[in-house]
Amino acid sequence: MALRCAAPGRVRWLARALAGPARLLPPPAAATAPAGPARLPPARPSARFASTAGTGPEGPQRRVVVVRITSPFAWLRTRFYYLLIRLYFDQEFSVEEFTRGAKQAFSVVSKLLSQRKLELLDELVSPEVLQVLKEKISLLPDSHRDALAADIDSIMYTTEGDVRIYYDDDGRKFVSILMCFWYLNGANLPDEVPGGAKVFQIVFGDESTKEKKHLLTANYEFQREFTEGAKPDWTITRIEHPRLLE
Repeated sequence: MALRCAAPGRVRWLARALAGPARLLPPPAAATAPAGPARLPPARPSARFASTAGTGPEGPQRRVVVVRITSPFAWLRTRFYYLLIRLYFDQEFSVEEFTRGAKQAFSVVSKLLSQRKLELLDELVSPEVLQVLKEKISLLPDSHRDALAADIDSIMYTTEGDVRIYYDDDGRKFVSILMCFWYLNGANLPDEVPGGAKVFQIVFGDESTKEKKHLLTANYEFQREFTEGAKPDWTITRIEHPRLLE
């Protein structure tokens, strides 16, 4: 997804797209959450990563295959919440449509973070999160900023980490969905990052043409208010890039 100077139009489109299937329209040519109950720890589904070889027009190629192993309890819990959303909040809610919109939003937001264009995120990210990001981004080295960006085609795996339905003290209704992304990035990162954590690396090609990429993770929480009269837009209320944006 190319980002041009007209990025605000694209950001506005993504904010509308996350509202649901009825708002998932093609983009135009130009392109902290309210108080609630204690947050449940996000479910962490297991996944196995493998590199498989294939043959292309320019010789042997490699691609990454992700095999998902999901906890049956976590799967049933999220599907139960999705059923409640359709029954009591939005009859047209679609997990598939929401996931596609979340991936597009993650790609755009991560690129704008990498480019330090935080002023273009007002319509997608909550003011509280945006303020924290402005402080953190200014302190990041260039290699870590480059590693934040995720091309839409480089997202290897997407899953729900947690789903919550709650009311605040004023009786307003909210739904929040934590999405977890695994993506490839070719930034020049060291083998280890601060804290002693290793970065998972994948090498493509042979010795003469090898290309090293890092398999990185990110967690983005999307929240929407379903109180009568509220805007039907999803807002990002949590952004985490472990080992990069602490």
